[in-house]
Amino acid sequence: MRKFEKISFKQFKKDVSNDKKLYESIILPTRSTSNSAGYDIRSIESGIIKPGEAKVFNTGLKVCMNSDEVFYLYIRSSLGYKYNVTMANSVGVIDADYYNNEDNEGHFKVKLINHGDKDFEVKVNDRIAQGVFMKYLTVDEEEKIDNKRKGGIGSTNKKEEK
Repeated sequence: MRKFEKISFKQFKKDVSNDKKLYESIILPTRSTSNSAGYDIRSIESGIIKPGEAKVFNTGLKVCMNSDEVFYLYIRSSLGYKYNVTMANSVGVIDADYYNNEDNEGHFKVKLINHGDKDFEVKVNDRIAQGVFMKYLTVDEEEKIDNKRKGGIGSTNKKEEK
């Protein structure tokens, strides 16, 4: 089942703040038109990104999908085209098992970089990224993988402690 959810208020307090009004104002992603592939992702924070700087913006969101799907996060075209703002990792890859992981519940964030020559301002509820669901394929004779995600961002690079 594909769906967006807010992270829990407990996780929100850990990652963002204890502002219940802000938490309740989180807008779940939607598509802007009937033929839009991407779901608009909004920032729940405001901030100024100076030229050459990067800043992480919280979304307060997690995404659930089928096990053979991935959610790709892309910069909104207008931000790159008009303002020279991109995502730090170019494309965010959110795997199905990132949802409800034990580190951060699957809270995904967007890190923006300002490559322009003017300050770039993000306001609360600005659309800063777009997300697209995709099915993916695996090789036919792949060995069984028993590893399970235990953490949040960057957790698949961590060695399991014994």
